[in-house]
Amino acid sequence: MTAASTLDPSYRCDRMPRDNTPGMDLSVDLCGVELRNPTVMASGILGTSIDLLRRAADCGAGAATIKSISAEERKGHNNPTVIATGSAMLNAVGYSNPGVEAAMEEFAGVGDLDIPVLGSVIGQEVPEFARVAERLMECGFDALEIPLSCPHTPGYGTLAGHGTPEATEGITRAVRQVTDRPLFVKISPNVQGLGEVALAAVEGGADGITAVNTLGPGMVIDVDSGEPVLDFDAGGVSGPALRPVAVRCVYDVYAALQREGHDAAIIGTGGVSTGEHALQMVMAGATAVGMGTAVYQRGTGAFGRVADEMRGECRRLEVESLDEIRGCAHG
Repeated sequence: MTAASTLDPSYRCDRMPRDNTPGMDLSVDLCGVELRNPTVMASGILGTSIDLLRRAADCGAGAATIKSISAEERKGHNNPTVIATGSAMLNAVGYSNPGVEAAMEEFAGVGDLDIPVLGSVIGQEVPEFARVAERLMECGFDALEIPLSCPHTPGYGTLAGHGTPEATEGITRAVRQVTDRPLFVKISPNVQGLGEVALAAVEGGADGITAVNTLGPGMVIDVDSGEPVLDFDAGGVSGPALRPVAVRCVYDVYAALQREGHDAAIIGTGGVSTGEHALQMVMAGATAVGMGTAVYQRGTGAFGRVADEMRGECRRLEVESLDEIRGCAHG
C-alpha cells in the first residue's frame, strides 16, 4: 500500500462487510454517539472531503474525523511533508486546509453519512477556536475534536503553549460555550503531567479525550545531502513506534480520570493496525480506537478488517463484550 493509493480519490475500497460479520456486537456508546464498532478514522488521514468520509464508511469505520480546520485557508508546510522510516512515520503537514467557510461548503451534507463524523478545529487564540467551532458545527457534525497538541506547526498546539493544563481548560471552556455536541480534546504524548492535562480538559467541559497526537518532533537526515528530509526539518512521530507510548498514555489518562470520579471517554490513538492492537487500547481504558497507521499499511479496508480481528480475539479470550475488558489492565 503506497501513500499515493491511500490518498488518491480514485482508489477503491475492497468493500469489506459493513460490520455485519457474525459474532459479538462491537457497538459502543461514545458520549451519546452510537458507533457500530470502535474504529475511528483519525484526523488528517482521509478526512478532506465528503467523498473520502463516505469511503471510510463503506470500508467499515465506526466513525471518522475530518482534517483539522482553521479560520482562514492555510497552505501548510512545503513538500516533503510525510515520510516513512523503519518502524515510524514522520509528518509535518502544517495544518494545510481550505479555511472554515470553504470547509462548510464541502461538509454541508455530513449529517447524511452512514457513520458519525467528528469535526476538527484548530486556532491560534482562544476566540478563534470558538469562532471556527461555532461555524463548523452548523454542518451537522456529530461531535467535535480540538487538537491542542501538534508538535510541528508554529502558532499551534505545543509550539503555542496550548498543551498546558491552564491553556487546555481555557480553550475547551470557550468551545464548550458554542456547542452542545460531544467535545473531545486531543492531547500530546510529550507531556509529563498527562493526567493533569486530561483533567483540565474535562474541567473545561470536554466529554472525552483523544490520546494521543504524534510524538516528538523527530528528524531524519538524508546522508547524501546532509540535510533533513522533511521541508520543515522536524515532524511528529507516528506509526508502530508510537503505539507502546500511546497505550501507556491511554492507561495514564484513564487512571487519572477514574481517580477523580470522571467517566469521560477516551479515543485511544497511535500506531494501531490490528485487532490485537485495538484491544490493547481498550484494555488500557479506551472506549474507541483511532486509526491512521492501519490505513497506510493495510488500505482503506483496514477498518472492517480490524473490527473483524477484534471479534476473533474476543472469541479466543472468551470475552462477550468489550465492557468486560475495558480498563482491565488496571486490575
